[in-house]
Amino acid sequence: MKSTHLSLIAGAAVLAAVTGFATVTAPGAPAESTAKSATLLPVERAGLVCPAPSNSDLAETQYTAFTPAGEGGEAKGAAELKPALPIVDDEDETDPKKAEEAAKKARAKAEKPLLAVKEPGKPVVAEANGAGAPALVGTATGKLAPGWTAQQTTEVTAGGSRGLLGVTCTAPDTDFWFPGASTAKSRQDYIHLTNPDDTGAVADIELYGPEGALKSDVADGITVPARSSVAVLLSTLTSEAVDQLTAHVTTRSGRIGAVVMSADDSAGSDWITASEDPSGTLVMPGIPADATSVQLVAFAPGEDDADVKVQLMGKNATFSPAGNATLHIKSSMTASADLKDLTRGEPGSLRLSPVRKDRATPIVAALRVVRGKGDKQEIAYIPATGPVGARATIPDNRAKGSTLSLTAPGATAKVKVTASAGSGGGEPAVETYTVKAGTTLAVTPKAPEGLKGSYALTVETTSGGPVHASRSLALASDGVQMFTVQTLPDDRGMVEVPSARQDLSVLDD
Repeated sequence: MKSTHLSLIAGAAVLAAVTGFATVTAPGAPAESTAKSATLLPVERAGLVCPAPSNSDLAETQYTAFTPAGEGGEAKGAAELKPALPIVDDEDETDPKKAEEAAKKARAKAEKPLLAVKEPGKPVVAEANGAGAPALVGTATGKLAPGWTAQQTTEVTAGGSRGLLGVTCTAPDTDFWFPGASTAKSRQDYIHLTNPDDTGAVADIELYGPEGALKSDVADGITVPARSSVAVLLSTLTSEAVDQLTAHVTTRSGRIGAVVMSADDSAGSDWITASEDPSGTLVMPGIPADATSVQLVAFAPGEDDADVKVQLMGKNATFSPAGNATLHIKSSMTASADLKDLTRGEPGSLRLSPVRKDRATPIVAALRVVRGKGDKQEIAYIPATGPVGARATIPDNRAKGSTLSLTAPGATAKVKVTASAGSGGGEPAVETYTVKAGTTLAVTPKAPEGLKGSYALTVETTSGGPVHASRSLALASDGVQMFTVQTLPDDRGMVEVPSARQDLSVLDD
């Protein structure tokens, strides 16, 4: 036997021992005898970014971070959210020494966590008030990584940003769609781009209105420095004032978190989070029963037009709204439909599906929902979202004001809902719900016994078809029922790891 042959076998044996997943196959043995399916294992690392909460001096922001109890990775772990680095304008400081000192102070401040989760199953809360609250970047490892989530809730009681603004901190990515954004004069829509990595990222922003792409000379090549956040006013990217448009954010290099802060002069403000990736069928769960106006915004990013059925999954059945049973969406053009007060006193969820099953054109979509009338209006946005899957979690639920919406677009399903211990104390509570096919179930969650502070809700699908979910949080202020809605897609706390095996037959002479 050649020495090189022996070296290869020795190397393969070492590899098998190191990986812990490999199996050694004798030469000539059939490969099928050792084939193994992928194994579900908890993730060991997760990243999140949160945008700067507000530019209002009246803003009061609460951050809540949480990792659900359950299977975790390593025995040890950490989950921290730290301030993003401020972007320094070189023209503001001409003295190199002072500039370096300022940079050192900023880096030192960014290394101190604003909040850190120490154990699964218990939320951690921090507060930051005023316009100076920074964007956050964070990482969770080990047993604190699976399902790690964070919520940022901001209350602004007056001014152009009045409203309750809630956003789930997002995982960094390279591609985002935002139906429902605007460059209209009555709107102030800022897209926040946050880079969690140690190298810079470069992003492009495309805007599409009812007539197609909007002209812009400044939306390409936006630099987002390492561990920093940039806010771009959409109306500065184009001279065209468009009420309803779709914003598309991609990166040329690096990863970012992206979310749009939308403020309406007459109807309040909230965050617009990204729609689910383009798909032929979409679900937007959790339209409040007392919604006074619902507007659908959709976009077809491919080369084909889309014709979709518009259906409301209500409390007892699924039906199409009068006059809006279908929607035609031209390729690369934003379409919208005014659905008015289609819920008529009952909670509901909207489903878009192909008119023809053999022509399922991928689309993205979101809802703009209004509660109240006149100067008492308040808005929230519900993007299309994926199903809960195995598990999804939403933090920052209060003793009053939380509503959980569950919808089963296909088969009847059962879900388990766990209310965690409170951030200041309390015992977890568990309830099970049955969601009938084609309906929406809106429930007031059972709060933890002896609740102090806020708590997290974890939803798990236990049987039946897929379930889509959202949580509405409402706070009353000066006669305005301020509210915000967050969706609950699968937390992807588990990942499929393929089993590896060594086949030494390739080493045979």
